[in-house]
Amino acid sequence: MASETAEQFVKIINEPLKSKNPLVIEGFPGIGLVGNITCQHIIEELGMKYMGSIDSKYFPPLAVLFNGMVYMPVRIYEAPEKEIVVIISDIPIHPTASYDISKILIDWMQKINARNIVSIAGIATTTGERRVFGGATSAELLEKIKDKTEIFQVGTISGISGSIMTECYLRGLPAISLLGETPGPNPDPRAAVQVITVLNKIFDLSIDTEKLLGQADQIEHELSKLAEQVKTTENSTQPRKEFPMYG
Repeated sequence: MASETAEQFVKIINEPLKSKNPLVIEGFPGIGLVGNITCQHIIEELGMKYMGSIDSKYFPPLAVLFNGMVYMPVRIYEAPEKEIVVIISDIPIHPTASYDISKILIDWMQKINARNIVSIAGIATTTGERRVFGGATSAELLEKIKDKTEIFQVGTISGISGSIMTECYLRGLPAISLLGETPGPNPDPRAAVQVITVLNKIFDLSIDTEKLLGQADQIEHELSKLAEQVKTTENSTQPRKEFPMYG
């Protein structure tokens, strides 16, 4: 029986790209949705064009809808005048699938002659800060980002972002990981703002973040209201304990 290959499980379908040597940025769901929010904002700010999608039997059986239109859950966008390609996902990638999917993704990035690969994710801390931690696949790249990020001294990058960085290292490809610091699992546009600010510095970009910062204030306000509503509901519905067993 012939063995099954990763190519049989993962397909990348895209129109021919105009970029000759693009910067490739990817963001998959994770802590604070930092990768998704960052990539979505870049796509909107640069008016990037939808160029294709990634499909796999590893993905959950679903369709993504925007204003009634069906979209693929993992999509590819391009801004050829900026030589930037963005890969954005609306679905988490199962850990058992990350190895095969990352290999196919890096194969494709090599075919389009990516000059640099940026993997964006979140990192949960309790500091209350919004720092950006960085890592790289080479000493040269580490030198480039050391004054613009908090170098990730010891730790791990989990999920598809970690698999992509490992695969880039094994192939000797220039890649950096940017981890936006966030206090928890809730969507965190403020962390994404800091990641974009660092991206602007590293690659001499000029992606505006004012709109995203405004959304951050709105989202934080809505989450605060929701938390207060939940707290009020819990207090009003909690039964009175006449004889508590503990405490």
